[in-house]
Amino acid sequence: MMTGALIIGIGIGGTIFLIATIGLIIIGIIRAMKTGGLSKKEKQTHAEETKMIQDIYQGLSKMEERIEALETILIERQKKDFNK
Repeated sequence: MMTGALIIGIGIGGTIFLIATIGLIIIGIIRAMKTGGLSKKEKQTHAEETKMIQDIYQGLSKMEERIEALETILIERQKKDFNK
């Protein structure tokens, strides 16, 4: 007798859990469709990160140019010292 009530209780609890899970999934899908998948804060953070990466890339490009110029200067000095 007790096991029958336990089985019914587990079945009802499982059903309620399943309905709640499906509801939350549907709400999540609707919110994702409305916001384009990202919240405003996430979009702003993504834009800031993208700008930082672009700034780093530009800084590295400038540094590469400077290093190439220094290498050229050093090579020219070595040539002059070798020819003396």
